[in-house]
Amino acid sequence: MKNFLILSVISLLLFSSFKSDKPAYLLYNKDGKTVKYEKMLKAIEDADIVLFGELHDNPISHWLQLELTKELYQQNGKNLVLGAEMFESDNQVIMDEYLSGKISNRNFEDEIRLWPNYKTDYKPLVEFAKDSGLYFVATNVPRRYASLVNSKGFEGLEELSDEAKTFLPPLPPAYDPTLNCYASMMNMEGMGSHVTENFPKAQAIKDATMAHFILKNWEPGKVLLHYHGAYHSQNFESIYWYLKHENPSLKIVTIHSVTQDNISELTEKNTGQADFTICVDEDMTRTR
Repeated sequence: MKNFLILSVISLLLFSSFKSDKPAYLLYNKDGKTVKYEKMLKAIEDADIVLFGELHDNPISHWLQLELTKELYQQNGKNLVLGAEMFESDNQVIMDEYLSGKISNRNFEDEIRLWPNYKTDYKPLVEFAKDSGLYFVATNVPRRYASLVNSKGFEGLEELSDEAKTFLPPLPPAYDPTLNCYASMMNMEGMGSHVTENFPKAQAIKDATMAHFILKNWEPGKVLLHYHGAYHSQNFESIYWYLKHENPSLKIVTIHSVTQDNISELTEKNTGQADFTICVDEDMTRTR
């Protein structure tokens, strides 16, 4: 009997220790209250567009992107469309050729401009799209055109050929310099004389282009899930602002990603930046 009691106590202690294990992340709603993953899924059911703001080097962000993609595919089937900042609009043909099986993986990876962490973080998404027959949109502005805006403003884009302009939103793009996402860039530390009025415009052309190609590839009855850096949709600005500017009736759900020393409570700074915020422990390993 004594041995039984000792074993019972040990089992209870072990169970308690497992229960108190530190979670890798917690999910919060717009009001800073913890919610379950299923709650976020329920909120997304009626969404037209889901903006998933990631931390580029955070494995939890990337894992949840893949898991959410699988869940939305189960819900929507071929009515799910994927899109990403990590692929530029002038590479859409290469993406289409790979997804349709016309070119090999080697040709795809050699010829499309890939981010350094593609194989660990974005390849699983592309391969899921390929295996599931989903369309994947290369939404970002070609980086050379963002550089052009940084040096010449939006006016520099007008000098491009008609063919080049097919990779851009209609010109000139809408632009609100008072939005915090752009106004704050004028005071970025360490930038010095490099910050001109064109600097935030170079960011805006990325947002405008991504929003343009999201809308171009979305239609009623479909759900478009877009992956991008957290800055591109936090505080319901950037891509979100451009989407609403073009179509105010869109139902958009935003997901944001942050890290904190202590994830048991969302800080005031990180609260309200999106419909849902993934809060990850700062000690989490990074993918690059």
